[in-house]
Amino acid sequence: MNTVIIGAGLAGANAAEELRDQGHTGDIVLVGAESHRPYERPPLSKGILLGTDEPDSAYVHDTAWYADHQIELITNTPVTGVDLDRRRIALAERELAYDRLLIATGSTPRHLPFIDRSRAEVVYLRTLDDSLALRQRLAGTILIVGAGWIGLEAAAAARQAGADVTVVESAPQPLAGLLGPQLSRLFTDRHRDNGVDLRVGTSVESIERQDSTTTALLSDGHELQPDLILVGIGAQPDDELASKAGLETGNGVLVDGALRAGDEHVYAAGDVANHDHPLLGRIRVEHWNNAINQGRHAARSMLGGDAPYVGQPYFFTDQYDLGMEYVGHVGGDDGYDELIMRGDIDDGAISALWVRADTVVAGMHVNDWDAIEPLRACIGHPATSALRDRTIPLAEAT
Repeated sequence: MNTVIIGAGLAGANAAEELRDQGHTGDIVLVGAESHRPYERPPLSKGILLGTDEPDSAYVHDTAWYADHQIELITNTPVTGVDLDRRRIALAERELAYDRLLIATGSTPRHLPFIDRSRAEVVYLRTLDDSLALRQRLAGTILIVGAGWIGLEAAAAARQAGADVTVVESAPQPLAGLLGPQLSRLFTDRHRDNGVDLRVGTSVESIERQDSTTTALLSDGHELQPDLILVGIGAQPDDELASKAGLETGNGVLVDGALRAGDEHVYAAGDVANHDHPLLGRIRVEHWNNAINQGRHAARSMLGGDAPYVGQPYFFTDQYDLGMEYVGHVGGDDGYDELIMRGDIDDGAISALWVRADTVVAGMHVNDWDAIEPLRACIGHPATSALRDRTIPLAEAT
């Protein structure tokens, strides 16, 4: 069986590795548009941006590993088309035939066109090259548009580098849609305590560039003259190639429980996969852990497996001295009925569980590093009286 993987990122690299781990002896070709071999993205807004980690620490494998495992790695080469009938993908100067195809093209940053057109110094943070370039520019006055994970992690790095940082967020609180008002306040307070001018319920009204000076007018009437603008308003799935090929798309490539796309020979994994999760319904997850596990699951499906992917979303963040891990998925129109808080939010070390219909659907800890596995064990189970009793340690309450 000849396997081609489009997307030399974390999902693609793990799929290739799992194919070999499962004993697959056929050809494997891993094709990426970036010039780098596969790497992990979380360090781009954390250690690499802070300067505490170097780029080599982010790579999934060294260069020799791919040759040693008979995986042809093609970098700096965009795929220009997919022919589902002929089972071919097109590169600039050649075609590749496949028996099984994995689409792992990831996602791309959402843009604000009026800011892009402004002639201001505007950057986005998605790639290793983006991170290395931004690391050299964490000085002066920086305006960050968007207080999601990328925006807040970049704000923390910039403050630790000594920059003056303003963050604007159109929502009433950062992360409130995910964490709720109680826990979003923890992040708001931590950034303000560290000198970030965090302006919620605020957007950028206009950008003017005159000579070498940029003036940003905010919706609250504040004017700012930033040296650099970082836009971090989320990402969108890179599903254009799949759509043009005739695969069904909609906020990503639509795949079934086992990560199969509409064509029986095609699969998708990672950020680009809109997955029919057997427990959570349709969901697309943009996090590191999902890329690893879906890449490996897709490899097993390509080898004939039929089991659905049932992994729960997981992500983490590090901002100043605040470390957080989150597992599960609140999601849906119903949201949650109850938030169980364990610990004292003012002390900084807490655990939290989101409950819907008396079932735990998500859990999170802040600076309580022994909590993640007990929290993970709670997902999908009843919210017992022991979980609500703070005098009972979490590990004993699950």
